[in-house]
Amino acid sequence: MLMIWGGVAIGLVILLLAGDALVKGAVNLSLRVGIPALIVSLTIVAFGTSAPELLISVNAALDNVPGIALGNVVGSNTANILLVLGIPALLAVMHTSECDTRKSYVIMVGASVLFIALAFRGIFDPLAGIILLAALVLILGDSFRDVLVHRRAGQAAPEEEEPEGADPDMPWWKIVLYLALGLIGLPIGADMLVDSSVELATMFGVSDTVIGLTLVALGTSLPELATTVMAALRRQADVALGNVIGSNMFNLLAIIGIASLIAPIPVDPEFLRFDLWVMLGASLLIFPLVFMGRDLTRIWGVVLSALYLGYIALVIL
Repeated sequence: MLMIWGGVAIGLVILLLAGDALVKGAVNLSLRVGIPALIVSLTIVAFGTSAPELLISVNAALDNVPGIALGNVVGSNTANILLVLGIPALLAVMHTSECDTRKSYVIMVGASVLFIALAFRGIFDPLAGIILLAALVLILGDSFRDVLVHRRAGQAAPEEEEPEGADPDMPWWKIVLYLALGLIGLPIGADMLVDSSVELATMFGVSDTVIGLTLVALGTSLPELATTVMAALRRQADVALGNVIGSNMFNLLAIIGIASLIAPIPVDPEFLRFDLWVMLGASLLIFPLVFMGRDLTRIWGVVLSALYLGYIALVIL
């Protein structure tokens, strides 16, 4: 028992550290070879921070445990709304009324609806993967266009700020080391986490879907939780809300899009009956924060956190 839980913990730690190393290495390599910071922020940083979830879903699909592959994404998106926004709101009020995330929010909800529609086909196959990735390319292209419009108008766009992890003085040997640690550590961590999760599911007599929706999803949401807690304490509501919305879009479009090109992912009927609708409902729940000028207060924090605990209880029981 201790060895299995240890495998889960070690696999998760390796994944998070390797993902961070890959982002640092990729960001600084890209800037060194002359790729603009704008492109780095819109693509490399976004993909790099989703690398742990991607490797988990790919490994799970190849190991024929689709419940973990899909549960990792669906459960993580639900956790991002209810828990990653809920817990920081308990610590400090976030003035989301001052944020303009309406366009990103509508795109996230649209991505959720597209994802659910494709799920009703019963499988995420290469065709579904192409559709999801095509939607992602359109969204990135639109974001790039928006930034260029801001630039022409002489306004600073958030995406033009120096990407996180950028270090102009980082030596080449350190860049190569970060890339190597990331590329080696990610598959090792993903393999350990998936294998240990399957053993846990067998030991407790639950499905791999339950493990994916709870343990794996919660573990891969920890970086978003840490980022959002720090943003709340610093009164950076735009960072907190933008972090969650962006992560959810990438989870749906990029992770399952790429994973389904590598191996087909069958959809457990339970996802269609319950979990996908909880994910969509959680997204719609924050509509007042985005469109009605409401702040994310401690009452919101209590409600969101309680709803997440209730969801987990329903999934496990």
